[in-house]
Amino acid sequence: MADPMETKWVDPVIPRSPDDLPEELPRGAEIPADLDALADGVLMRHQAEWLEDRSDLKICEKGRRTGITFAEALDDTLIAAAKRSAGGDNVFYIGDTKDKGREFIGYVKHFAQTVAKELVSVQEFMFEDRREDGSTGYIAAYRIQFASGFRVEALSSRPDNIRGLQGVVVIDEAAFHKDVRLVLDAVNALLIWGGRIRIISTHNGVLNAFNELIREVRATGEPPYSIHHVPFAKAVENGLFKRVCLIKGEEWSPEAEAEWERKIRASYGARKAKMRQELDAIPTEAEGAALTRVQIEACMTSGIPIVRWVCDDDFKNAPEHVRTADARDFCERELAPLLKALNPRRAHVFGEDFARSGDATVILPLEIGSDLVRRTCFVLELRNVPFDQQREILYYVVDRLPRLVGGALDATGNGAYLAEKAAQKYGATVVEVKLSESWYRTEMPAYVEAFSDGTILLPRHEDVLRDHQSLSYVNGIIKVPDNHRFKGSDGLDRHGDTAIAGALGYYASRADLEEFAYVPVGERADERVDMFEQASSSGFVPTLKGGLF
Repeated sequence: MADPMETKWVDPVIPRSPDDLPEELPRGAEIPADLDALADGVLMRHQAEWLEDRSDLKICEKGRRTGITFAEALDDTLIAAAKRSAGGDNVFYIGDTKDKGREFIGYVKHFAQTVAKELVSVQEFMFEDRREDGSTGYIAAYRIQFASGFRVEALSSRPDNIRGLQGVVVIDEAAFHKDVRLVLDAVNALLIWGGRIRIISTHNGVLNAFNELIREVRATGEPPYSIHHVPFAKAVENGLFKRVCLIKGEEWSPEAEAEWERKIRASYGARKAKMRQELDAIPTEAEGAALTRVQIEACMTSGIPIVRWVCDDDFKNAPEHVRTADARDFCERELAPLLKALNPRRAHVFGEDFARSGDATVILPLEIGSDLVRRTCFVLELRNVPFDQQREILYYVVDRLPRLVGGALDATGNGAYLAEKAAQKYGATVVEVKLSESWYRTEMPAYVEAFSDGTILLPRHEDVLRDHQSLSYVNGIIKVPDNHRFKGSDGLDRHGDTAIAGALGYYASRADLEEFAYVPVGERADERVDMFEQASSSGFVPTLKGGLF
């Protein structure tokens, strides 16, 4: 029986002379004959970033016709034209249709002549694909052979034996392949043998395997994958319409560009979800709640305290020593017993979502268990508390968290003051986070995934539940919608406060931050020595911190 991992290339089984091929390849031939893609300013910024990324596995979620396949063809031409000592290799392009393969090979032919300075011809042949059951199939394909001995082959559909392809494998419009999951499952096998993978696609629904792969990669945040997000608007901003004008020989103007984009978007009519998917790289059906009630409640437990302190409007005008004394009394009365009960052997992190008035500031410490579950120690909510007292209370809590390994503070708007003060006090142990679309896109999938994995534990409380039910897909990004408000169990407005603090704490638990420990000045010497011994055996160096307020 044939080895299922062996793929044979026949040269060619059913040959066609280049002279017999169609005179013009679709779309790929629509490049000005003298266009040099390496000339300064020809490539758009997102195309250049794609080429500069040398990751073994890279993914691009993109809007239609944003030029990524064009850029990939340029890169693949240079790879196939190079000697092995210079990184040369074979390239296999797998599109979802035959036309895509012809388009791609047309790009390569152009770049071979204008960039690699090789006069090449295109061969159409039949690619012999040996299946795992021993049978053989034939796939229509196009090939360009370079003087280096390497070749670029564009296959008209997915080969069953994709695992046998060695070199650079480009899977284009991956979300639209017949067996998307099988295609993506083959990626790891390709890597084992030293292959390099490029996965490029527009979206085809939130439940598609391509979108699930992106969610998994963002949730883990680990190499070897890198992800590029290229919506249509980004391509326009980077000069897409200027390139259209260049090819058509028309004059560019801001007014013409705005009208061009308006017409393209208007062509979708009432199909807004379709437009967002094809142009803005937002998978359809992605709007709505990011977490179900069942998922959230499965990660809740009774007995985790929620502590609240609400100040009236006059409190901010009280003398400073009065405000500080009241804050200290609150901490000693409500927080000290909770902090003393924390396990000194466990690492701790915290997240802080800031608010001065209206919404609540939430400080949410997490204990990282030996099973890697992040367990909420308690939830602290502060309402209408002056900036200085928020700082004093934050320091009181953080100074007493055993084995502090990280913290993340909301540095958006007024939160920048407290985040900056904390970063100055604790250094690299804490990070200031600007809650931007980029941060939500990168970090929130991991927090949502924690509810599926059971690696987060929250208080069983209606407000915490509803905060997390507020997490929604907004234009494909998981966040609390800007205008979303609801009344909490105390009758006050909420804006998903514990969900953001929890996400920041979970983010801190995944970051590689400096570890920090605190030993109270008044602790008995023998207890202090014992704690230092425990710390040393755990591999961290404790640091004494004094001066609570």
